[in-house]
Amino acid sequence: MTYQEAFITFMVRSGVLTFGDFTTKSGRKTPYFINTGNYKTGAQVSQLGEYYAACIQENLPQGVDCLFGPAYKGIPLAVAAASGLYRKYGRDLPYCFNRKEVKDHGEGGSMVGYQPGNGDRVVIVEDVVTAGTAVRESLALFRTLGDMKVTALIVSVDRMERGTRECSTLDELRQDYGIAVYPIVTVREIMDFLHNRPIDGTVFVDDEMKGRMEAYL
Repeated sequence: MTYQEAFITFMVRSGVLTFGDFTTKSGRKTPYFINTGNYKTGAQVSQLGEYYAACIQENLPQGVDCLFGPAYKGIPLAVAAASGLYRKYGRDLPYCFNRKEVKDHGEGGSMVGYQPGNGDRVVIVEDVVTAGTAVRESLALFRTLGDMKVTALIVSVDRMERGTRECSTLDELRQDYGIAVYPIVTVREIMDFLHNRPIDGTVFVDDEMKGRMEAYL
């Protein structure tokens, strides 16, 4: 089993990937839902970090100086990914995250953890990007901090949602900012892997659900 297939199985078992009838924040009716807020144990976050680490190691084996987690959901993801990279591959990368409100006492500033410097190559670690708002805010933040370059975005799932144009949100980010985007898995990979394949005795994507997912995409 590939790490992508293992990750899909892990999401189902964690109750993060579910199927049924849902309405997204944007108002779209969707037959599947990904709620990363359902990760809630030490074992889960440790395993999650290793899936992120595998994706980073496969796509970015070098050329990374720092991992950045946008507040708030990205914070534990960046920490878990950094830990997974060290544990599995011996790569000891620094991580940082932003404060929602700039601290006006003590050392001050908007960044916690590693302080990126000029020339640093930064990778953003996120969960599921829908509109891309947090990523765009992160890119704007780094432009105010100095001459560092955000080179890539790592996400858990590419929902392959259409953005504001005739392409997906992730493609918009690629086109608008020139950054590479690497999902651990895409929704099509989820659909293909789970189609009529039972997980712990239950088939989550039967022919009907696959048809609904295809129609949604």
